[in-house]
Amino acid sequence: MGKLKAIVWTTGKVGKHALRAVLDDPRIELVGVYAHSAEKSGQDGAVLAGRPPCGVTATSDIDALIALGADTVFYTPFEANADHAVRLLEAGMDVISTNLFMNLGGMQGDLKARMEAACAKGNSSLYISGINPGWVNSMAIGATAICRSVDSVELIESADCSVYESVETWSFLGMGETGGVTPELKQRALDWMIMFRDVTRRIGDALELELDEFEFVCDYASAAEDIDLGWFKMAKGSNAAVKASWNGKIAGVTRVIVTVVWYLTEKLTEGWSLDKDQHRILIKGDPNVDLRFRYTPPESGWSNHDWDIMTALPAVSAALDIRKARPGVLGLRDVGLPHAPMGAWLRG
Repeated sequence: MGKLKAIVWTTGKVGKHALRAVLDDPRIELVGVYAHSAEKSGQDGAVLAGRPPCGVTATSDIDALIALGADTVFYTPFEANADHAVRLLEAGMDVISTNLFMNLGGMQGDLKARMEAACAKGNSSLYISGINPGWVNSMAIGATAICRSVDSVELIESADCSVYESVETWSFLGMGETGGVTPELKQRALDWMIMFRDVTRRIGDALELELDEFEFVCDYASAAEDIDLGWFKMAKGSNAAVKASWNGKIAGVTRVIVTVVWYLTEKLTEGWSLDKDQHRILIKGDPNVDLRFRYTPPESGWSNHDWDIMTALPAVSAALDIRKARPGVLGLRDVGLPHAPMGAWLRG
């Protein structure tokens, strides 16, 4: 098998890291780049990602991109477009998406049925990846393999979000507001974090669980002093951290828990204990499992948005496994064990 021919669909915060990873992967050939904006169309794709020119010109012409006969599309736009995804899948290209299709209600119901039909027509696959939702969910599934029995699986994400410069995101989630959790704010948090209900369901599906109830709970902590992040301000006493969980249940018993703790400062009035391990997997069973992941930048350091690399890279690393997978909308167990091309890198 020759190199996998790939298209990178947009060059935003995540897409530029996906494009760089494709250029760095000797198993993959970049053949096309989709430009979301008119300003980017016509420019060299690698230049848009901060790399030297590669000779592949970005375009918004979808017909021209489909005509390239690529194997795989790394789909990274901020908002998903179902018509675009269907066209790509029907044309026979695998779509590996770091977008969760949440603006379309998530990958369920009629949308999932439409994507399944497109995959059947094109003999192609759709896989949603990233870090969470994505790679770390597969790690939680794999960790159960050593257990003689499993009562519950919990995945906890703890993230210092002071480097995530999105005023829109944090304003929507009520940061900087006073009053703690109100019914209106809880609904906003639920609307934003509906993606983690899907994570709970995917983990349950992979463990062959028929979850029949999904409970959402959340809490807020307040700033212990005035906080100025340079791009966002929170007055003392205003919301500065959120903890939210989706509890997947069977007959009233919680079996899968997905929790996120996102904080914009560690100086919290409520004195929350903030875990420096960004992800933690807790399995209650025989044996119990407490697995922790901590991610640190290399010595050269990272700028704020370099953290998006951990969303982009699991998608690129999985591309060859997904090409071998069955057609259709794939779950966590449909893909093998994606890994970095370390051997290929060392061989040059």
